[in-house]
Amino acid sequence: MAQAQRLVPLIGLTGGIGAGKSTALAALAHLGATVLSTDDVVHELYAGDPRLRAAVVGRWGPEVAPSGMVDRAAVARHAFAEDGERRWLEELLWPLVGECVGAWLTATRARSPPSRAAVVEVPLLFEAGMEGLYDATIAVVAPEGLRRERAAGRGHELLQERTARQLSQGEKAARATYAVCNDGTEAQLREKLSEILDKLKA
Repeated sequence: MAQAQRLVPLIGLTGGIGAGKSTALAALAHLGATVLSTDDVVHELYAGDPRLRAAVVGRWGPEVAPSGMVDRAAVARHAFAEDGERRWLEELLWPLVGECVGAWLTATRARSPPSRAAVVEVPLLFEAGMEGLYDATIAVVAPEGLRRERAAGRGHELLQERTARQLSQGEKAARATYAVCNDGTEAQLREKLSEILDKLKA
């Protein structure tokens, strides 16, 4: 088990809205990595953690949890309305997400045979100063026109507000251990990511 823990690198995956983080995460899973999306963790926390539900209702009222279920879009409208509200939510969420990621990583590193890598998708990896927690980081980037097309196709709410609080693609790429341009096919993206996994193993 100790050997498996040493062999499994922890990678932080990030990128701007529409760059293709989710596609890259799926590609890494296809390549033999064990993957986790912090967005999925947050979704599960909203759905199942009564502490979180009580906190957001206490902050913003019952409209953010109609029928007892947290409405993420309603929470986002409040959280992105001003910096103070966003900071309050992040300070509430990040420790809970950290607990979940820690438990996941322990289980991942105990697997036998070991995974090729443990990859966590964190949209605000550098903005939150979390890069030091990872053995390596990957920034997924894409041409701006393609990013806008992808984001519009998914109907992101509050796109300008979300983008405004993120570093530019160039800054993310400069800070990352590896930068991958997602401007081709999924097969091409997998090939680029496989090369990175090979480098990490070496």
